[in-house]
Amino acid sequence: MSSVSSTSPHQAANSPINQISNFNDTGDYNQNQQQPIPPLDKETLQHVYQLVKDLTIPEKRENALVDLSKKRESIPDLAPILLNSFGTIAALLQEIVSIYPLLSPPKLKALPSNRVCNALALLQCVASHPDTRTYFLHSHIPLFLYPFLNTSSKNRPFEYLRLTSLGVIGALVKVDDSTIIDFLLSTEIMTLCVRIMETGSELSKTVATFIVQKILLDDMGLNYICSSNERILAFISVLGGMINQLVEIPAPRLLKHVIRCYLRLADHPKSKEALRQYLPEALKSGIFNSHLKDEKDFTTKRWLSQLLFLLGDPSQANAFNPNLNPSINTPQLSAPLSNISAAINQSLSRNLNMGNLH
Repeated sequence: MSSVSSTSPHQAANSPINQISNFNDTGDYNQNQQQPIPPLDKETLQHVYQLVKDLTIPEKRENALVDLSKKRESIPDLAPILLNSFGTIAALLQEIVSIYPLLSPPKLKALPSNRVCNALALLQCVASHPDTRTYFLHSHIPLFLYPFLNTSSKNRPFEYLRLTSLGVIGALVKVDDSTIIDFLLSTEIMTLCVRIMETGSELSKTVATFIVQKILLDDMGLNYICSSNERILAFISVLGGMINQLVEIPAPRLLKHVIRCYLRLADHPKSKEALRQYLPEALKSGIFNSHLKDEKDFTTKRWLSQLLFLLGDPSQANAFNPNLNPSINTPQLSAPLSNISAAINQSLSRNLNMGNLH
């Protein structure tokens, strides 16, 4: 997938592939903000303030979106500036909802997609900043992104939109905060991410799987999946399908997150017993060893070894985890992948009506 040029104000300042930060070697979401950002001089800061003001002026908004998106990583506290400037968040949301009518039937073209991707990149700043993250959640801004995640078109404008939206959610879950997980579980994010894990591109699958992994690492997320045998079997069926695809088309970074999801499921007695019956043969046969030769793959190999140890002889597994694991009656995994998302979504505490956002 080629990146979008930043030379034109009608194109995204960075492609969503660049807007979505890379994953580091431990499998964490890395936003490339480890280095302190130097303060801006007075003249540059005034220019930033003017660009933020221009976001609220329709005829100046497009250029302001491009410039701010391009410079966002070099502007300290851009998120508080955006949040505390009158009308700015409303202007960004206006950009988002303006393309809803183009989603179904799919009519979205590159220019409006790139423009909204720039708006989403600025919202990602708000989602990731510690001083503005709570507002982002309490205002339910993530719900405005869900119609983009609910699209299925393979065309590049839709794929870019999904990737950038996933980047915003990924920025949220990067922080280990149960409040964030609780909010996301009250929405359809698990259903949407699982659907993308089934049918998305390699990169979108990777980001969606990372989001699910981070949700699972919180006890609320693990208990959500393990609340019924149906959910457990639906989810491990999706993971199994991904493993089968990874045998044919290796993707070490995606494999890392899939294995981490498996390993987390082994922490719960019900899902652990199900994994003993339904773990893909490819994970047990060593077929991935040839794909995990680099030093950066050490974490993946360690997770896989730990998973196989936990699912081996119950007496050995108990030495690793002293909790006894009661057996559960699990039916055959016969549900087609197209029905998996519906199974995951059956007992959501609150359903999001996409039509209400139009």
